[in-house]
Amino acid sequence: MTLTLLQFDFPVAGPWGNEMAIAYTELAYQLAQTPGLIWKIWTENPDTQEAGGIYLFEDEASAERYAQEHTARLQAFGIDNIRAKQFTVNQPLTKITRGYLPVTA
Repeated sequence: MTLTLLQFDFPVAGPWGNEMAIAYTELAYQLAQTPGLIWKIWTENPDTQEAGGIYLFEDEASAERYAQEHTARLQAFGIDNIRAKQFTVNQPLTKITRGYLPVTA
């Protein structure tokens, strides 16, 4: 299995912390159903007014499909300057440094 990491970040004025958790709980449950998604880490930096996420997908095709969908969703929210990057996960090195990977990886 070739795991793919997807990194998103974009400018946003908030909400942050618990307010973000409350505001986006429903979206989080929807994203959890994304085909090929193993996990997502939600990121936020109120000091730089940025938010985003780090996603692990089962394969490159799932990551690419999601990147297109999520970019369109963010643009529909009026968000510009969206940055998305894809990386292949080096599984042997990630396991040594205790990165969480699925058991089948």
